[in-house]
Amino acid sequence: MARAFFFLTLVTASVSFAPFTAAQPSPKVARIGYLSALDPARETSRAEAIRQALRQFGYIEGQNITVDYRYTLGKLESAPELAAELVRLKVDVIIVGGGSGPVHAAKNATTTIPIVMMALAADPVDAGLVKSLARPGGNVTGITSLSRELGGKRLELFKEAIPKLARITVMYDPAIPQSSVELKEVLPVAGRALRLSLQPRQIHSAGDFEKIFAALGKERADGLYMTSGGLMNSNQQHIAALALKSRLPSMFSRSEAVDAGGLVFYGADLNDSYRRVAYYVDRILKGTKPADLPVEQPKKFELVINLDTAKKIGVTIAPNLLARADRVIQ
Repeated sequence: MARAFFFLTLVTASVSFAPFTAAQPSPKVARIGYLSALDPARETSRAEAIRQALRQFGYIEGQNITVDYRYTLGKLESAPELAAELVRLKVDVIIVGGGSGPVHAAKNATTTIPIVMMALAADPVDAGLVKSLARPGGNVTGITSLSRELGGKRLELFKEAIPKLARITVMYDPAIPQSSVELKEVLPVAGRALRLSLQPRQIHSAGDFEKIFAALGKERADGLYMTSGGLMNSNQQHIAALALKSRLPSMFSRSEAVDAGGLVFYGADLNDSYRRVAYYVDRILKGTKPADLPVEQPKKFELVINLDTAKKIGVTIAPNLLARADRVIQ
């Protein structure tokens, strides 16, 4: 009887102290929306920079995050519907690139889902996207590129690259507020100091580029200055090709355009800015509200010169400027 009692006690103890192995809930997979004004081919470098930076924070696409990509393919009027699609998918955060238009579209589609701007050229305060850089106040935060503010420096570098510059055609989209401000307030100050004559040309649609380039020969323009904006950004390869065909020196606000055949780029190091986007995503997914994440300005800038293009259009870049370039395309 005593032996039976001991055996029963042993079995009971072994059951009582057996490890509890109930199934644990799977960790949540975060869902990220990605809205771009470009197409997938031209978005590759930006998306890859963000993807690699997210990995450094421990987020691996297909494992603990999923990304829903949406592209306007240059048709900015489609941004509101694409933003609405991402909202219907109940994503945890929306990353937006390609100008203030797509950011406004996302902001109009939701007041609750956090929105992260990637290298916005516009002043987000002037554009009505945030209350202030230090305290955004709503569901929008992210990175700016200071593109408009750098206009004077671009003209200075352009003149240094091509000392004979006198007349510069400035292409801008009047529907983009920051481009109009750059043209009317920023560029004239530098232009007067450098004794440059600025010739504004409005762009309303992609078909306008061919018409303007056809007229540039008659206007005897010495150079081309491209402002930023969704229409400009989505057609930068075409613009660079037209400038090359016209043998016209060009200054761009996007480095991709110089990779495509433009002559000079100066601005924020966008890959560095794109990597910084991952920081915002990480903080938001860990519970920080966008209203409490200050909008950041770029910390790193770069000068890119396409020496191959210079040779093709018959211009010689000043050696001292070439020596200061962060990247030279041979």
